[in-house]
Amino acid sequence: MSGHEKMSPRILSSSWGKLDVENLGRGKDYKLWPGGGRNWDWSEHGTGHARGIQIGDVEEVIANGAKVVILTRGVLSRLRIPRATRFHVEKQGVELIIASTRKGIGLYNEYVDKGVPVGGLFHSTC
Repeated sequence: MSGHEKMSPRILSSSWGKLDVENLGRGKDYKLWPGGGRNWDWSEHGTGHARGIQIGDVEEVIANGAKVVILTRGVLSRLRIPRATRFHVEKQGVELIIASTRKGIGLYNEYVDKGVPVGGLFHSTC
């Protein structure tokens, strides 16, 4: 990996309703990508547990250079991921991983440690 490539921020800790992300601080839900991230506001694209993660939620992560995208379904896996969203990610040539939040954070940090351009959507409650 060359020195100019951006590293994704590590998730330092997680508990119910709280994620602590390197250089970004604490928040409830996060969108992360190589070089940064921000709080994930579900109202932006109409995301909800039943409607699931929307294409618009994922586009920002891919646009910022993620080659692997981890979508977390929450601690209790209540958050849906519609087929259209999965298809959208895969047709961009991006590897898609769907996991519970705890498992997703572990995988995400492993990719960060290996220098892989990883991004994801992390939901810290149900």
